[in-house]
Parts: sequence; structure tokens; C-alpha cells
Amino acid sequence: MGIVKIEDRLHEEARKASTVMCRSINAQAEFWMKIGMLAERNPTLSFNEIVKAQLANGPVRLAEAEAA
Repeated sequence: MGIVKIEDRLHEEARKASTVMCRSINAQAEFWMKIGMLAERNPTLSFNEIVKAQLANGPVRLAEAEAA
């Protein structure tokens, strides 16, 4: 574990986003870094596709929405 220096403006945006997403500021910054890293590795995937793939690979089981 280490310390990452970021601009004050970015820290403030992480603080605001963390409040909305019910995460700590550090957890929000880590989420953004992970999504950014995955987006660089998979440039053809959308944000939603990246999140869906991460959920499918994790311990979370989501019910599929039924078509109306």
C-alpha cells in the first residue's frame, strides 16, 4: 500500500462521487483507477460492459432482468 498524490480538484471530485456512491474517498479513487486500467486494456468495451464482466467474475450473483 502506498500514497498517491492527486490534484486538489480531482480529490474534491472523488469526495463528491464517494458520497453519492456510498464509498470512502480512497475506495472511489481505487474504483476509478481499476475501471481506467480495465478500459485501457479493453478499449472496445463500454463502461457498462466492463462492470458487468467484473461482476460476472466476482462472488456477486445478479438476477437477470426479464424482458417485458
